[in-house]
Amino acid sequence: MKYFLILFSISVSMAQQTETQLYDVIEKHDSIEIRYYPPAAKVMSKGKLNGNSNFRNLFNYISGSNSKNEKISMTTPVYMKNDKENQIMEFVLPKKFNDKEIPIPVNKNLEVYKSKEGTYASIRYSGYNNIEKQGFYTEKLVNKLKKLKRDTIGKPILLSYDAPYKFYNRRNEILFELSN
Repeated sequence: MKYFLILFSISVSMAQQTETQLYDVIEKHDSIEIRYYPPAAKVMSKGKLNGNSNFRNLFNYISGSNSKNEKISMTTPVYMKNDKENQIMEFVLPKKFNDKEIPIPVNKNLEVYKSKEGTYASIRYSGYNNIEKQGFYTEKLVNKLKKLKRDTIGKPILLSYDAPYKFYNRRNEILFELSN
């Protein structure tokens, strides 16, 4: 019981201190949200499918492996998607970097950039993510968007909001960019 209380306290403390990327909900349709995301500073890592270097590379960057040796606060969500040959993971940088120079990564496999604004459809689910859940909620979102006559751009993006050691009230989302 003592260890549970310690983990609970750490999780609550971390959740209260973590900055979350801002967006505006512009429509709601059952469990689906249509959101507007303004531009945001991000750092991206691409790695081979089934590799695990992306998180380590990104974590090293925010831990000070950058041109300013600056430690950067962790934010949520973490963006994850696959292209033909790579897994892509992105950290959203704190909003202060939207108007400030972004430190350049020491690791040449990382890219910093400012995302473009856009409209996205989202569906939220809880628990630990797995392929089955991701597929189920992606299909549910796609079917709802077809009924709403909304067209998507690109592949689904998985958003993860919680540290791996958080056991309860986990937040995951599937996101699609919308063309209309």
